[in-house]
Amino acid sequence: MTSASARLGWQRWLALATARTDATGNANMRQLVTLRWIAVAGQLVTIVFARFALGFDLPLVPMMAALAAAVALNLASMPLYGWRKGANVQLLLALLFDVGLLTTQLYLAGGATNPFISLYLLHVVLGAVLLDRWSSWAIVAVTAACFGVLTVYYHPLILPPDYSGEYFLLYTIGSLLCFMLIATLLMLFMTRITGNLRARDTRLADLRQQAAEEDHIVRMGLLASGAAHELGTPLASIAVILADWRRMPTLAQDADLQAEIVEMQSEVQRCKAIVTGILLSAGEARGEAPEIMPLHQFLDAIVDEWRAVHPSVDFDYTTRVGDDPQVVSDPALKQVIANVLDNAAEASPHWVAFRGERNDGNLALIVRDRGPGFSKERLASFGKPYQSSKREPGHGLGLFLAVNVMRKLGGGVSVVNCDDGGAEVTISMPLSAIALS
Repeated sequence: MTSASARLGWQRWLALATARTDATGNANMRQLVTLRWIAVAGQLVTIVFARFALGFDLPLVPMMAALAAAVALNLASMPLYGWRKGANVQLLLALLFDVGLLTTQLYLAGGATNPFISLYLLHVVLGAVLLDRWSSWAIVAVTAACFGVLTVYYHPLILPPDYSGEYFLLYTIGSLLCFMLIATLLMLFMTRITGNLRARDTRLADLRQQAAEEDHIVRMGLLASGAAHELGTPLASIAVILADWRRMPTLAQDADLQAEIVEMQSEVQRCKAIVTGILLSAGEARGEAPEIMPLHQFLDAIVDEWRAVHPSVDFDYTTRVGDDPQVVSDPALKQVIANVLDNAAEASPHWVAFRGERNDGNLALIVRDRGPGFSKERLASFGKPYQSSKREPGHGLGLFLAVNVMRKLGGGVSVVNCDDGGAEVTISMPLSAIALS
């Protein structure tokens, strides 16, 4: 059972990791589209300036047709941002198109004699960062081949009469402009792309942590169900012994001792009920023979059970749930609420407040206490297992379980220290997670 649950957890992690990785690929594709818009604008300005300001005889029609093709591709790429399959192939094809566009423009404007031939390096660097190894080498091979072809086949760039003796000066100025353009674009887009990759790595690390925590919870559940089975026999024996003690003539004459025996029997019954609940939760999947009730009744039942166990706590309970929808009585959510209330009662034995609120399609359950609040260290490690102010083994699991259960339900848990003392824990989730469909 442990291996099957762990396998399911890792399959879920892999699915999420794949989706997040594809999202990073889509973000990088957006960066390439943005780069292509800048290239189109830069080439348009350069062509217009060279043709009409400097008087170069350029073939405007084919050069403008190449720019129009780039614009068309950009417009067609926008609906594909959400396409999650073949991110590497998408990026490779996009870079190959950009190489082809640059090659076309260079062929029409002097080939390898054009100082902007160095723009091929921009595509090589982007390929090395964004693509798989074989795809990166493919970009290197294609750009090298294009460079070689342009040394032989190209449309000669004829200088205007006014600049016929200043080719070297013009080439040097063009090389400087090309260098500045490559440096600027690399600085802008490499920082963005690196940020995308770092964000992806951070998300993957978070997913690994979640998978490890879920595996930890599975093992804890197996240990809890095993302990519940083992505790059944000794609890039954203690119950029999206490029943025999109540009937013993010697003990029956002592009223104080009889009252203590009755209290012990009550506690044993409570332990047996807890053990039975653990076994039922372990053997009954959520949604099988579910108990359906109004939302306020679901919360009232949790509060009544908790009040019965903590009669000495001044409990302030309010609820505002609107039209009171029908919900499934989720045992995991009930345990989460009870754990948070128990933690509040330990920190503030004399007063605890519990408030249920519904805001549109979300449900918020707020637990407030008047205790010392959370330390900075506890706030920083909130939701991690075995992080507790109580220096005893096994403590600190309540909020850890709460965070992970709420994550499964699509919600979350947050904690704050109140300005007037105490702490406030908010359990929030979409109401659809427990509402009856």
